[in-house]
Amino acid sequence: MRHVARKRFGQHFLVDGAVIDAIVDAIDPRPGEALVEIGPGLGALTSPIAARCGRLAVIELDRDLAAKLRGRPGLEVVEADALTVDYAALAAHLRGPLRVVGNLPYNISTPILFRLLDAAGHVRDQHVMLQKEVVDRMVASPGTKAYGRLSVMLQWRYEIEPLLDVPAAAFDPPPRVESAVVRMVPRAGVPSADRDPLEHIVAVAFSQRRKLLRHTLGAWLAERGLAGRFDVQRRAEEVPVAEYVELGRLARALG
Repeated sequence: MRHVARKRFGQHFLVDGAVIDAIVDAIDPRPGEALVEIGPGLGALTSPIAARCGRLAVIELDRDLAAKLRGRPGLEVVEADALTVDYAALAAHLRGPLRVVGNLPYNISTPILFRLLDAAGHVRDQHVMLQKEVVDRMVASPGTKAYGRLSVMLQWRYEIEPLLDVPAAAFDPPPRVESAVVRMVPRAGVPSADRDPLEHIVAVAFSQRRKLLRHTLGAWLAERGLAGRFDVQRRAEEVPVAEYVELGRLARALG
């Protein structure tokens, strides 16, 4: 029986053979690697990846799709919400580090990216397809409208490389947006303790992005004795990632 895409799961199945081949070539899966696919759907990427690496774990929330995948050789099916999976435990189970791949559901793509951020220390790389607008935000430079909280938090932790744009016609049913595939490689030597202060600073800074930082971060800096040590006569979108990271480390050092 043909599976009908379910809107509540944000399902859009990749059907373009040329795009599938390009993505699998970019991933370059090898035997022995701890590969995990989020949202395998009908298996467009699953089959060619498994053919190259011999084994693959897949995370699928739709129980009907999960049931269809269970009979395939070389697959370990994790029937679960990608937002609740313990990726560190999965890496240990698969003898990681993980190589994460997937066409992420666009309605929850940002929460999944932040969930994976929690496990970046257990990940070798990520090749994911997202709404092109999200990819543009991920790689945005300071001083642009697309630059924001997502840009800072992901660029702090990953080297990010857009690989290819994917038209809506490559899916069934076609989404109303264009898509893109991006490669994300965790940066080495990034202290996990940097995240909490950085995330708080960035959230406050971008809470009113049109205002100068003295109206948002000013009081926070003063409370910590940091007034005058950070230029607040700028808007949040004008501050490079490295400056936010340095401010977070300074705040953490001062307790």
